[in-house]
Amino acid sequence: MCEDLGFERLLGEGGFFARLLGRSPSGAGREPLYGPDLPVVLLTGGPGMGKGRLLRAVRDRFATKVPVIYLDCGSLVYADRAEPEPGARSAATEVLAEAARRLAGWQGTGGSFAFPRLFAGLAMIATGVTEGTPEAVAAEVERYEEVAQRQRLRGLGTGDFWRGALRGALRNLLTTLSGQALDPLAASVTNALLDALFASLAPRGRSELERIYGAYPGAGGQPRHGLRDLAHDFQAGGEERELAESFLFRALREDLEAAYAGALGWLSRVGRPAVLLDRAETPLGEQLLRAVLTDRRGGQRDRVVVVGTARRADGGAFLYGGLPPRDVPAPAEFRPADGVPPTWSRRTDPGADRAPLADGVLLLRMPLLTGDQLRRETERRQRRAEPEGGTNRRRTDSAVARLSGGRPHTVIRLAAAAAAFRMPADANDRDILDAPLRTPGDGGPERPVADVLLRELVLEQLPVRLPAEHHDHWLDLLTHLSVAHDTECADVLLRHHQSGRVHRLTAHTVAQLLTDTGWPACERHFIGDFGLRQLLVHRLYGLRPDGAAWYADHHLLRDHYTARTGQEPAPGGGAFRSVMAHRMNHHLVSGGVDDVVRHLAGTLPGRPHEWCAELLEIAQAPYPGGADTRRERAQGLVAVDGPALRRTVDQLLHAVWLCEERTRPTGRQTARTLAKLLDLLSIMEFDGAGELGRTATDWSALAENEQPLLRCACTDQLGRRR
Repeated sequence: MCEDLGFERLLGEGGFFARLLGRSPSGAGREPLYGPDLPVVLLTGGPGMGKGRLLRAVRDRFATKVPVIYLDCGSLVYADRAEPEPGARSAATEVLAEAARRLAGWQGTGGSFAFPRLFAGLAMIATGVTEGTPEAVAAEVERYEEVAQRQRLRGLGTGDFWRGALRGALRNLLTTLSGQALDPLAASVTNALLDALFASLAPRGRSELERIYGAYPGAGGQPRHGLRDLAHDFQAGGEERELAESFLFRALREDLEAAYAGALGWLSRVGRPAVLLDRAETPLGEQLLRAVLTDRRGGQRDRVVVVGTARRADGGAFLYGGLPPRDVPAPAEFRPADGVPPTWSRRTDPGADRAPLADGVLLLRMPLLTGDQLRRETERRQRRAEPEGGTNRRRTDSAVARLSGGRPHTVIRLAAAAAAFRMPADANDRDILDAPLRTPGDGGPERPVADVLLRELVLEQLPVRLPAEHHDHWLDLLTHLSVAHDTECADVLLRHHQSGRVHRLTAHTVAQLLTDTGWPACERHFIGDFGLRQLLVHRLYGLRPDGAAWYADHHLLRDHYTARTGQEPAPGGGAFRSVMAHRMNHHLVSGGVDDVVRHLAGTLPGRPHEWCAELLEIAQAPYPGGADTRRERAQGLVAVDGPALRRTVDQLLHAVWLCEERTRPTGRQTARTLAKLLDLLSIMEFDGAGELGRTATDWSALAENEQPLLRCACTDQLGRRR
C-alpha cells in the first residue's frame, strides 16, 4: 500500500506507535512507552518525506482501537469558521472544538468523551459575540452542545456529575436575561453565564471547575476570576488571546485525562488518546505545540499523546527560546532504522522549569526509503504496464533512486510516471522528468511529472514565513538559484532577477527560508537537495527556447567572476577555492569548454594535487539539454586539435564531468577511462606528472562503485545510497 510505504516498522503490531499508544492495530495491549511525563513527538523532514501520510496512516490503523484525532493545522477551514464572530472565535478555538466534537462521537472501547472543562471556557468567550444580546450569546454557546454532552455507555451508568451543565446554563441564561440588550462583555451577561454554569453542576463538577479555572494565570485561585480573565484576554487579542487559547487546550487535555483517570475510566478505557497535528509548522500548529510543551515543562501531566510535524531538522526555532540550537542540548531523537526507540526523560535539575521547550520533545526522523523499498515500488508500478525488459527496469530504478534520494513522495510520483516510460540507452536521469503523469483524483490532463512534483513540493509547501509579496515568484527565484553554489553566487542572481522590485530577498534570507521548509543544506550547492536541484535545473533549461534562460544565468555568473579574477575568494569561504575555478565552472556549462580545457592544460605542470582539486570543482556542474557527447569525447572518439597534453586533458575533463554530474551511471567503463587518462598524464614530461598515478587508482575505484569524486552533503548521500 502506498500509504504504508516506508512506514512498516513504525506502524506494525510491535512498532513505535503501538507502544506509544499502548495498543496495537489489531487491538492487543502493548507496554506503553514513556509516561506519565510524555514527550511531544515531532516528525521531522522536509517536503515529500511523508509526515502527513504517516499521521493519516496512524489514524487509519489505530483510530478504531484508541481515540486518535487527526487535525490539519494548515487548513483554512478553521479561520473561515471563526470569521463570522471574530470576538468569540478564532482558528485555535475552532480546531479545539473540532477535536472535542470528533471525540464526543467516538464509538470505541470506553465510549464517547465529554469536555465540560473545555465547554466552560468556550462558553465564556462566547460572550464576545458581535450583537451581545442574551439570545446571540446563547446561540453561540449552543454551537458547543456536542462538546459538553456525552452519550450514555451501554450497560454502564455514566456517573456523570457534569450532566445537565449545558442545558442548565442555557436555560438559566435565557431566563435571567430575556429581553435585555447588553454589550458583549457587560457584567450582567457574564455573571449570569457564570451563575448558570456553576448552579447546574453537582458538587464534584463545581469543585473540578474551580480547580482548573482557579489556576488560570492571575486568577489567584478564584475560578470566576479565571473565567472572566480568560474571556477578557481572548477579547484583548495578541499575546493575551494566545494565553487564553493555550489554556483551553489544557482544558481539553484535562477532560481527556479525567475520562481515563476515574474508576470508570480505569475499567472501560484502554491505551492512550492521541492528537495528531499535521502541518504543525504553521502559526496555529506552533501555538498548540508551544501550549502543551509549556504546560508539561511547568509540571502539568496527562496521558494524551501529541504528535506534530516539523519541517526543520531541529524541530523548529521556537523550541530553543531564541538561542542557537547548537547552544542548547539537542532533543532526543529516534531514527526508525535504529529499531529501538530511545529512552526519554525530562531534565530534573533546578533550572528545568526554565529549560528551552526542546527539552520536552522527541524528534522522530522521517525515514528515507531503502534501496529494496525503492526497487519494490518501481517494480510494483511497472507490473501495471507492458514489460520493457530488465535493462530498462534497472535503468529506471537507477534514475528514480538518484532523482528522489529516497524521498518517499518523489519515489511514488517518479515510479508512477516511469511505469510506461522507456529510458533512452544513454539517457540523463532528468529525461524521466518529462514522462507524463496524471495524479490520483485529478481529472485534468496528464502533465510532465516534473511539473507535478514542483507543484506539490514547492508551490503547495511555500515557506511559512515567506512574505506574501514573494509568493508569486518563489518558484522562479528557486529555478534561477539552481545554478548557484554559495551565497555570493546566489546574490548575483537574486539582484538580477529581482531588479525593479521594491521588496527583495537576499541569499541569506532565501537560505533561511529553505532551511525552515526542511530542505537540506550543502556546502557546494545553494539548493542543497540533489533531487530538488535537478527538478529546478530541468525547469530552467525549458523556461525559454533552446535553453536561453540557462545560458543567460551562467553567462551572468561567468561575467561576474571574470570581473573578480585575481581577487581572493569571498570572506567566509565558498564552494570554490579560487575565483578562477568558480568562473570556469560557469564557463564550462555555458559553451566555454575549449577555454576551460586550455586553462586546465596550461595550469597542470608543477601543481598536480591543487590541479586535481580544481578540476573536480570546475566539473561539478549539470549538463545542459540536448545531445550529450561527453562519453564519446572522454573516450577520444571526437577529434580535438592540439598537443597530446591538451587532448588528454580534454578527455579527462569530460570523463570527470560525467562522474560529477551524478545523473547517469558511470560504472566500470568510465572507471577504466579515468584510470587510463590519468595514467597517460602520469608518464608525460612535466613537473609532478608521476604523482597522478595515485589519483588514477583512487578516482577509478570511486567511479566503479558509483561514488562521487568530490564529496559534498548532497552527492555523498547519493553515493552511500547506491
